[in-house]
Amino acid sequence: MACKLLFLAFLALSLGDCALGALSSSFYATSCPNLTNIVHAAVQQVVASEPRMCASLIRLFFHDCHVNGCDASILLAGASLEQNAFPNINSVRGYDVVNNIKALIEAQCPGKVSCADELVLIAQQCVTALGGPSWSVLFGRRDSLNASQSAANTNLPPPTFNVSALIANFKAHGLSLQDMVALSGAHTVGKSHCSSFKPRLYGPFQAPDAMNPTFNTSLQGQCPNVSSSDNNLVDLDQLTPVVFDNKYFVDLLNGTGVLFSDETLAIGGNSTAESLVWTYASNQTRFFLDFVTGMINMGNESPLQAPNGQIRLNCSRVN
Repeated sequence: MACKLLFLAFLALSLGDCALGALSSSFYATSCPNLTNIVHAAVQQVVASEPRMCASLIRLFFHDCHVNGCDASILLAGASLEQNAFPNINSVRGYDVVNNIKALIEAQCPGKVSCADELVLIAQQCVTALGGPSWSVLFGRRDSLNASQSAANTNLPPPTFNVSALIANFKAHGLSLQDMVALSGAHTVGKSHCSSFKPRLYGPFQAPDAMNPTFNTSLQGQCPNVSSSDNNLVDLDQLTPVVFDNKYFVDLLNGTGVLFSDETLAIGGNSTAESLVWTYASNQTRFFLDFVTGMINMGNESPLQAPNGQIRLNCSRVN
C-alpha cells in the first residue's frame, strides 16, 4: 500500500510538472543537490526539541500560500506587513526556525534557494517527520519583494467560517472541496488558542453546532470565560495530538472537533464534505493520498517565478 501511495503521489507530481513547466522536483539538482538533506536534518532537530513547532511550520506554509501564492511574503518582517495581519499576529510562529534553516542552506548553496521553496520543503518534511505521508516537492519559486497585510486579512479563513464559506474561500484560490477537507486534516497536529473557539463554548453559537456536551465542559475548564484565558492552548486532535494521522476526522465524528470551522465539515450540511470526513476517518491511506494532492495544489497557487521576485539571502527582509 505504501508503494501504491508513493506511485500515485509521483504520478500527480509528474502531471504537475507538465502543467507548470518551470516548477520541477529537480530544480536544485545541480545548484543545491543537498537541499533536502539539509532541511531534513534541521526538521528532525525541531521535532526532537518541540514537536508542536512542526505543526506551526505547516500552518506557516498555508498562511503564506493562501495570500498571493507561495512567495514567502509572510516571512517579511514589518509592522504593516502580513505578520501583523489579524489571522497571523500572536498566532503564527516559526519565523526564527525558517531563518535558521535558511542560514544552513546559504552556507552550502549561497544565493541559490528561495525562501518560498524552503518553506514548502519544510512543510513537507514536517508532515513526514510527524508520521504523515512523504512526497517529492516541486521547486522553482521566487521570493516576493513585498507583503500585504490587507490581503492576508481578506484571504485567510477565520475559525468562524461555515462549510459553505470555506468552500468559496478555497475555490477562489483554485482549490477544490476535496483539497479543502483533506488540508483541514493538518489539524491532526497542533494547538489552538482558546480565543479561536470561545464563541462555541459561551455563545453566540453558530448553528449547526454539535459539540459533545462532555467535551464542551472539558473545554470550558481549559478556557474559562475570562479574557485572561484567551491565549491558553488546547490540542486540536484529542486522540493523537502529536502524530500526523487521520484521528482528526474521528474527532469530528465524535463531536470533539475544537474549531467551528473544523466541526462544520462533518455537520454543516454539505453532503460531499461529510462523506469525505467519514471516508478519511476510516481510511487513512485515502486521506494521505488526498492530503498530498492538496499540498501539491496549494504549493502551486500562483507561484512567483523568474524573472519576477528575487532569492532572498535572509527570509525576513528583501536583499
